[in-house]
Amino acid sequence: MSLLVSEVTSAGPADTEALGRRLGASARPGALLGLVGELGAGKTCLVRGLVAGVGADPEAVHSPTFVMATEYRGGRLPVHHVDLYRIERLEPVQVDGLFLREVLYGAGLAAVEWFERLLPAAGDEYLLVTLRYGAGDSRSIRLEAHGPRHTTWLRAALGACREV
Repeated sequence: MSLLVSEVTSAGPADTEALGRRLGASARPGALLGLVGELGAGKTCLVRGLVAGVGADPEAVHSPTFVMATEYRGGRLPVHHVDLYRIERLEPVQVDGLFLREVLYGAGLAAVEWFERLLPAAGDEYLLVTLRYGAGDSRSIRLEAHGPRHTTWLRAALGACREV
């Protein structure tokens, strides 16, 4: 399994959204982005940038906590924004039995908040983004590309990264 890792620092929401735009601009159909971080760490902020990066309306982005999933269209790819906050853990059989299989592995781009609740049911191909609080509005953001397709995606979005 290939793994590509990059660490960036965001000075605030504008930087986090800019990172999301870079990821969205280089995303391809079937991309799976897993977001991990405490409440308020910037997961939805990054998704707002992701949606802008595919050419859809970032102002439409909101946390889908109460509806589990929201789809944003209008760009070159549909973006499926999933929030698993209210789910304890999903097993592979549950993913198959729910609408999530189509959302996670369809022709669009899936961004899943609280992604750790989906592992290991997510499989081996995904881009894991972990956001941690820093001083003030800053965030430490770790990006881990798992699998060849997502390694290519991260390279395209960020340029040179280090391989592990």
